[in-house]
Amino acid sequence: MSQTLTPPSLFTEVFESEGSAIGLQLEAMLHEEQSPYQKITIYKTSHFGNLMVLDGCIMLTQRENFIYHEMMSHPALFSHPKPESVVVIGGGDCGTLKEVLKHPEVKSALQVEIDERVTVLSQQYFPELCESNKDPRAQFYFGDGIQWVKDAAKESIDLIIIDSTDPVGPAEGLFAVDFYRNCFQALKPGGMIVQQSESPLFHSDSIIKKMRADLLQAGFGQTVVRAFAQPVYPSGWWSCTLGIKGPQGSVDYKKPLRARTFSTRYYTEQIHEGSTYLPAFMTANQ
Repeated sequence: MSQTLTPPSLFTEVFESEGSAIGLQLEAMLHEEQSPYQKITIYKTSHFGNLMVLDGCIMLTQRENFIYHEMMSHPALFSHPKPESVVVIGGGDCGTLKEVLKHPEVKSALQVEIDERVTVLSQQYFPELCESNKDPRAQFYFGDGIQWVKDAAKESIDLIIIDSTDPVGPAEGLFAVDFYRNCFQALKPGGMIVQQSESPLFHSDSIIKKMRADLLQAGFGQTVVRAFAQPVYPSGWWSCTLGIKGPQGSVDYKKPLRARTFSTRYYTEQIHEGSTYLPAFMTANQ
């Protein structure tokens, strides 16, 4: 259902609470549908490749998604001594799953996504993100991630990656202390959780600080915030927060535990350490 758009068409996501917006120039609308969970729209842009929009919010483009996917996966995986069992909650575009499967230590990687249509459309319009979907270690479950974690066997997972949308609608429960408690129980001793934690500039107090407190309340002994560039998300600056099931100081999160044997486009050993150094206004969150 491709529809050519008359230039200069622009998709604009407005952040009313911050008085700002991000816009991308469009060439065509490639697909639009209302799934049981959200409105999904795929555009072709002039400079950023294909663009996926969920309920009016930019999710990813072909040009910049590697930054987010690499930072959601590699720092945590290289901080864990033996990440054999990985679960991705959300991540329906499969980009995070692809990065996880680059690690030979990973024996199984399960993606739990509530909206199967996101994955189906990603296979069509973002095939480069789905090229590892047939890896024998990859598994897919389409259903509620909150319930899946609640039902998971205790101490059965090494790493849980929460690759979610903003904390509204279907994803709201993924930012709650009860959910983190269930993740804590499902993780093995020394296990880790990593959650996307929004913009350091816009959400340092409202989301990042609360997330850190909730993780500690849920039982995690150490938290780490990492900041990185993200050109099409609010403020152009993003973060993820790591929770470690172990006492403070049990993990040296600033140094990768293993040598990187595969290529990356953003993540490096220097980025691994550098992303943990936060500006002064954020130090209370670390």
